[in-house]
Amino acid sequence: MSDHLEDSRVIAEDAPQYNATLVRRRDHSAELASFWVKLDGDPVPFEAGQYMTAGVFADGKLWQRPYSVASAPRVAGTDGYELYVRLVPVIRFTTLLWRLTEGARMRLIGPKGRFMLEPDDHRTHLYVSTGTGIAPFVAMIRETQLAGKPRKTVVLHGVSFADELGYRDVLEAMERDATYPLRYVPTVSRPQDPRNGGWAGRAGRAEAVVADVCQDLHLAADRTVVYICGNPEMILNVEGVLMRRGFPQFHVKKELYWPKAKEPAAATAASS
Repeated sequence: MSDHLEDSRVIAEDAPQYNATLVRRRDHSAELASFWVKLDGDPVPFEAGQYMTAGVFADGKLWQRPYSVASAPRVAGTDGYELYVRLVPVIRFTTLLWRLTEGARMRLIGPKGRFMLEPDDHRTHLYVSTGTGIAPFVAMIRETQLAGKPRKTVVLHGVSFADELGYRDVLEAMERDATYPLRYVPTVSRPQDPRNGGWAGRAGRAEAVVADVCQDLHLAADRTVVYICGNPEMILNVEGVLMRRGFPQFHVKKELYWPKAKEPAAATAASS
């Protein structure tokens, strides 16, 4: 998901709405935070990869914005729904959310979305994301782990700055402790920026390094399924790189979040 663009997904007026409470918050940086929102009643079932629309009350109005859920569906009743959000001052919803404290009243709408795992898919899963687009993949990993059905996974996460690598601690711990068959591959696009001082990992945008990742980790086109979520231009660029490496289009699944009135002409033909 593009962190600075207005989300173009339609919020259905007749979608189920639920009263909820902000029960927990974790700040990853000054501009990135995870928010746990719990329903007043029983949890609403959803599939890992789907999104919920969060609502904040202010000025006699409900301000809304959809976000992929980062938590596993089976913990919704105990922990709530975890949303990974970037503060963008020009988007009123995020500034309102940032002012909330634990116990604040909210609204959740949904779930919606078709960006979900295929059942019983034993191929290697390559998850490619930028920014907050990593959220649905965290949910997928967590859910399959709790279900006792882990999938061999490679997570390629691209950001501008290393301190924007949300869930880095979670994914590195899984990789280090072999608690999940996972390879974590973070990359930063601005390695020369002083903010990335000390960074010794991969450098370059996700679309620039995905081919090397496939080669280095021996990700064969006929034995790998790819899921992509993040900046819309990145999604199409990564897909193009993979197509040139022999990946069939039906092996690549995308979550497209296009800015309003700016959907590229190629999107219709490329979307799945």
